[in-house]
Amino acid sequence: MSIQKPKGTQDLLPGEIEKWQYLENKARDLCQRFNYKEIRSPIFEHTELFSRGVGETTDIVEKEMYTFLDKGNRSISLRPEGTAGVVRAYVENKLYGEPDVSKLYYIGPMFRYEQPQAGRYRQFHQFGVEAFGSVDPSIDAEVIALGYAFYKEIGLKNVSVEINSVGTPEIRSTFRVKLQEFFAPVKDNLCKDCKSRYERNPLRILDCKIDQKYGEGAPNILDYLDEACTTHFQAVQNDLTGMGIPYIINPRLVRGLDYYTHTAFEYKAAGIGSIDTIGGGGRYNGLVEQIGGNDQPGVGLGLGLERILLVLQAQGVEIPRPKPLDVYLIGLGEAAEKEVTQLLYQLRLHGVNAEKDYLGRKMKAQMKSADRFQAKYVAILGDDELSRGEITLKTMATGEQVTVTLVNFPLHVKTL
Repeated sequence: MSIQKPKGTQDLLPGEIEKWQYLENKARDLCQRFNYKEIRSPIFEHTELFSRGVGETTDIVEKEMYTFLDKGNRSISLRPEGTAGVVRAYVENKLYGEPDVSKLYYIGPMFRYEQPQAGRYRQFHQFGVEAFGSVDPSIDAEVIALGYAFYKEIGLKNVSVEINSVGTPEIRSTFRVKLQEFFAPVKDNLCKDCKSRYERNPLRILDCKIDQKYGEGAPNILDYLDEACTTHFQAVQNDLTGMGIPYIINPRLVRGLDYYTHTAFEYKAAGIGSIDTIGGGGRYNGLVEQIGGNDQPGVGLGLGLERILLVLQAQGVEIPRPKPLDVYLIGLGEAAEKEVTQLLYQLRLHGVNAEKDYLGRKMKAQMKSADRFQAKYVAILGDDELSRGEITLKTMATGEQVTVTLVNFPLHVKTL
């Protein structure tokens, strides 16, 4: 029996991978315009980083991490999300010493042990950004705007933005008591996870799909914000309105991670069953200090690439096809075939997408191969042409043929 891929993973094959490359190229281009620089952190980290940073009471840390002991008996975990690793790198490499705000982005795989379903894999991929060093609400709005612009530029339709303020740890501490008082009469009816959350983190009950009905009429965290939090949240709204980004205030939005303060947000789009969240993020002013650095404010987002591709497909959005083959070379005869190998290399050095046959097939089969590659031109070199220092170039769309000298051939094809 052949070995198969692990459950919850996927092979990204030619024909499909080009869609991923398109999204990744769009993300890089957008980040360059917003002045975010790429960072690549390890795929695995010390487990303590995630229990400290993501939060011990989160589903991610409690149930979903791939954790193991290495040969040095150290507890190691595959990263379940991107922010904690970027914060660790920011602290360890002393990026906080830079005079400007550190604006970083990442693209890569994350790992969570959960039941696979539409848009949810055990190895999944995220595009995320993080900005450190500023408490200015305009950078909260900038991060939200960057994500919204990304969806818009790849052609995603009907994307909505939901925002909330989760205040400060002190405000949440007060709100936590009010939530416990509210949920106390129905505590025994809550699902297993929420019974545990009731004691440790009752805000997460608001995020539970199973116990949604028990949250009707629950206290509103916006009613407990102090003046500074209210002012910050209003400034974020003003900036989003000024940029023309539509948003909805959702006071039940708490996100699934413990490190958020002030602004929290999510992007929604229908198209993958009951799952409608395709990305989100927020501000995390205490996280850098929590992970061992000097106290530095931060804000960021993470967008799931698998979910984006599923929604694009559901909406019938066509991703541009990659550039087809420029020219397919055919050598007829042993000497001509050797010359084709050299020409092929020269063409590629001139920036031309070029290919040839490697299976010793007849000319008819090679022409079919050129057609499958959607080559714009076919260049045919026989021993007679070789003796004259010429090659025949055929335009596939029209059948028109011209003769080009071998010396000028690479430059001629490049200028077509």
